[in-house]
Amino acid sequence: MSEQFILRRENFGELFAALKLRGYQVVGPTVRDAAIVYDELDSVEDLPVGWTDEQDGGTYRLKKRSDNSLFGYVVGPNSWKQFLHPPTVRLWQIAKSGTTFQIEEEKHAVPKRAFIGVRACELRAIAIQDKVFLGGSFVDPPYQAGREGAFLVAVNCGQAGKTCFCVSMNAGPKATAGYDLALTEILEGAEHYFVVEAGTTRGAEVLGQLPCRPAQKLEEEKAASMPARAAAQMSRSIDNAGIKELLYANMEHPRWEEVAARCLSCGNCTMVCPTCFCTTVEDVTDLTGEHAERWQKWDSCFTMDFSYLHGGSIRNSTKARYRQWMTHKLATWIDQFGSSGCVGCGRCITWCPVAIDITEEVRSIRATDLRTKLSKEKPDDGNIRTNPG
Repeated sequence: MSEQFILRRENFGELFAALKLRGYQVVGPTVRDAAIVYDELDSVEDLPVGWTDEQDGGTYRLKKRSDNSLFGYVVGPNSWKQFLHPPTVRLWQIAKSGTTFQIEEEKHAVPKRAFIGVRACELRAIAIQDKVFLGGSFVDPPYQAGREGAFLVAVNCGQAGKTCFCVSMNAGPKATAGYDLALTEILEGAEHYFVVEAGTTRGAEVLGQLPCRPAQKLEEEKAASMPARAAAQMSRSIDNAGIKELLYANMEHPRWEEVAARCLSCGNCTMVCPTCFCTTVEDVTDLTGEHAERWQKWDSCFTMDFSYLHGGSIRNSTKARYRQWMTHKLATWIDQFGSSGCVGCGRCITWCPVAIDITEEVRSIRATDLRTKLSKEKPDDGNIRTNPG
């Protein structure tokens, strides 16, 4: 563990000033449209001071706290994905020049951004998207541009929402990697301060510009107790033991029909998910036909057009689309990228209009595993059988 320091609440604005001095656009949580969202911030006063969120399946409400905590909430409807993997990106444009056409590739100029308030589960989500967009043979230029200029200020969770299950996904609630600076907010009576540690050289350089002092042992212990308290509050979990094999073996499980009867195919779960990355492309042209552009836009595996091939959609039922989403998130993602695509942030549960719960769906399939049912229907009689296939 790196050395920890104390930054008092009244000096927190110095962090904003230090980041802006280095040319960063400061982005963080703020209250807008009855939710805590991420947007550009001018000062500490733009943070959700004294606000918290109450979440459950299909439920999100803001509520005033009894204190002036800056980060006393869980996560809101949007994630840092919107800045690193934007909802709409122009890929190129083409214009007529005489009798030919000239293609102009996008430069993907992205401002240097400092993300303040990144939770541990969101750090894991960013690391997962790094694998998707930067880890293969082909690199995504817009993502790369945004990622290279990002300074990450993590905040360790001191409370958990009712839909959080990051512990079972090994993704929180304490930030362990991927940050430049990590903060733990301590608020006890009149005492309000942050325990800060650097995770990178540039984080240490920014920390060195702040009016900090070394943390005492008791203060470090209080900081360690905050994420431990949040972990103990979590009531949801996913048993990940053999989950890939479980889902592969239960593609025809009746639970898929049951969840499909409730699912609206609205795609909310994919829009709020910090790791979902499906996109489509759209070509547009002006009325003269002399200028055209190609845009990349977020899409969802819940839309009919997403799986459209010549002749129709290959996933034309809600059952097939929900099964695709959950099986990709928890199983085929492991084959593709070497890890689960879920970080346990709980957004898909909170923002599902009918409160479909991914942890409940996994638990139900595991409890009625078709492999177990088959073995019970055909008990072992001691005879050796060969596989005809």
